[in-house]
Amino acid sequence: MKPLFGPGGNSESFRLEGYKSTLDAPVWVKSKGLDAYEYEAGNGLSASPDMLYAIGLEAKRAGIAMSFHTPYFISLSGIVEEKRLKSLDYIRQSLDAARLLGAKTIVVHAGSASKISREEAMKLASDTLTRAVSQLDTYGIKIGIETMGKENQLGTLDEVLELCKIDSSLVPVVDFGHLNARACGGVFKSAEDYIRVFDKIDYAFGGDVAKKLHCHFSKIEWTEKGEKRHLTFDDITYGPDFEPLAEAIYKEGLSPTIICESAGTQLEDALLMKKYFMEISK
Repeated sequence: MKPLFGPGGNSESFRLEGYKSTLDAPVWVKSKGLDAYEYEAGNGLSASPDMLYAIGLEAKRAGIAMSFHTPYFISLSGIVEEKRLKSLDYIRQSLDAARLLGAKTIVVHAGSASKISREEAMKLASDTLTRAVSQLDTYGIKIGIETMGKENQLGTLDEVLELCKIDSSLVPVVDFGHLNARACGGVFKSAEDYIRVFDKIDYAFGGDVAKKLHCHFSKIEWTEKGEKRHLTFDDITYGPDFEPLAEAIYKEGLSPTIICESAGTQLEDALLMKKYFMEISK
């Protein structure tokens, strides 16, 4: 198997090329030579079940691997219990949406650690996820916990791996741009830097978890507090660079799904990633 590449949501070119509905997104992505598409519901899910099912059919026909990004307002570590447990409803809705889309993974943010200790935040997040996997029907869909880019957020690689050990339905989603921003750009300089991430996941879970990792990639501006904003591949200041990651994937024989979250050029930058990988793997 080869890695899959695609955009998170629709880039600016989607509208510029005359498309109006995400129903057209799978065919559009396929026509550009890409393989995957992440449905973005960060600001909430507004599409009807019929529309989600129709998008899923189009993706199946086009051979596009689907994933689903859950609403940003989910907080596994929220200190107000009523609001925290409301996140279970949002995860349930996301799983239902993902099933209609034919998505194999939903992507969830763990929450904040700004007003409480990281230890307390982890306990709350663990409790929420324990409830989720015991109470919700996942339909065989993986609940992906994403690494995050700001210091005051839960989501270091170690924290994500600890949370994912709660149940086999939980898997890490590694956002390399987030990890790079969190470390003020000091993480990914070589293929070996990327390989260490895959090795750590493989050591924790074995099997295909590391080999078939669901990933996000974009260049991200950072400050001393971590992530500031997503950039495009035109950036030459903040990074991280994709080329060493491509080399790591090829060297280790990995087949991740890499979703590009560039600011407005996510399809074009996903295509750049795929083209580079194809060049080095000839």
